[in-house]
Amino acid sequence: MFRLAHLGAMPASVEEAIRSTTIEPGDIVILNDPFRGGTHLPDITAVSGVFLAAGEAPAYYAASRAHHSDVGGMSPGSMPLAREIYQEGLRIPPVKLLKRGTMDEEILALLLANVRTPEERRGDLGAQIAAHRVGERRLLEATEKYGLAEVQRRIAELQGYTERIMRGRLAVIPPGTYRFEDFLDDDGVSNSPIRIHCVVEIRGSEATVDFSASDAQVKGGVNANRAVTVSAVLYCFRCLVPEDVPYNAGLLRPIRVITRPGSVVDAQPPASVAGGNVETSQRITDVVLGALAGALPGQIPAASSGTMNNLTLGGIDPRTGRPFAYYETIAGGMGARPTADGLSAVHTHMTNSLNTPVEALEHFYPVRVRRYSIRRGSGGQGRFRGGDGIVKQIEFLTDTDVSILSDRRRRGPYGLAGGQPGRPGRNRLNGRSVPSKVRLESKPGDILTIETPGGGGYGTP
Repeated sequence: MFRLAHLGAMPASVEEAIRSTTIEPGDIVILNDPFRGGTHLPDITAVSGVFLAAGEAPAYYAASRAHHSDVGGMSPGSMPLAREIYQEGLRIPPVKLLKRGTMDEEILALLLANVRTPEERRGDLGAQIAAHRVGERRLLEATEKYGLAEVQRRIAELQGYTERIMRGRLAVIPPGTYRFEDFLDDDGVSNSPIRIHCVVEIRGSEATVDFSASDAQVKGGVNANRAVTVSAVLYCFRCLVPEDVPYNAGLLRPIRVITRPGSVVDAQPPASVAGGNVETSQRITDVVLGALAGALPGQIPAASSGTMNNLTLGGIDPRTGRPFAYYETIAGGMGARPTADGLSAVHTHMTNSLNTPVEALEHFYPVRVRRYSIRRGSGGQGRFRGGDGIVKQIEFLTDTDVSILSDRRRRGPYGLAGGQPGRPGRNRLNGRSVPSKVRLESKPGDILTIETPGGGGYGTP
């Protein structure tokens, strides 16, 4: 699963790993702590150094981040309806999984003892280690070919290039102050909506994005840490650039992000944060693009589905007698564009995930997919219609612990320029409505139906 939230937030984890440990040749440091640069607990970041000679500091650092389908906690899939971080899973500070090329078996044993699917975790961690070895080898090959000074110069120039591209794009936006706000339905604990508010100020070739007026952090797990917020802002401004520029830190240099510690977009311990990376990041995107629509009329699309419709499930597979844990995000409708309809049944904005084939889901897990179709008519009306969402219906074949972490069930994605909002989503178990954020204990034969939101329309119908 490749997600834009990973790219924009990962530098904070790399900085924390470098600051907290002494990385030596062959070491790989891992961490997932959301309050030390991580996003939420299933996202494990690995960091290693690339050394040219013994006794020297690293010439480069290699980093990878992967979402692991279970890292323990109170619910299978580690995306629970928690009230504090301690309930969400195993929280990993920067520790060395490999020391001078040798696996620390005690650290690995501790990790695997706290998850439901230890062999999967062993394999996924092994894949990350392999990725690091490839990255390190490629960097060494480039250095041998061009020399250290030249490679570092080109890296710096690449970041400088993206900075110049971003500054050039900001410079043609009309200077001014632009405001927008939107709401999360609730946090899964109370029924109160949660306000996300931003002020975008454009001054020449620089921008400031201020979230200070957003609501305070909440009990439920939709709190986002600052790294997630910065990542969502970076994504929105990258969307303004027509060129296919590299996605690196240079893009963010002209953009200042202001958050209030203790708010829902800059959560502090011991806040639960499982949904901040997957749901609140979507709403942050919605409000930043909504503000930019005021600056760039006719260039910004209406709101897309605005939720990743996270579904996690687990239990004991009767076919094998072994635990299983599964996690997926479900697509929705894309917001209509100023010159075209939105696309239907696609992942949008911060999710950027891929579809799970029905055949794979039924083969590996004790479930049956009863329906998987486009939710016709769910896109908002307008001169250009919003894309339609999805209807996914799953029958459980064994006792299953199910968690749903979704949003846009009360308010549909907004339309722009007179376009109508998309239809809100809906979750049902055996035909009865269930909340947007809920944990269910399902029995064999139970049927879960998730209907995802359509995108907003654009222009007067």
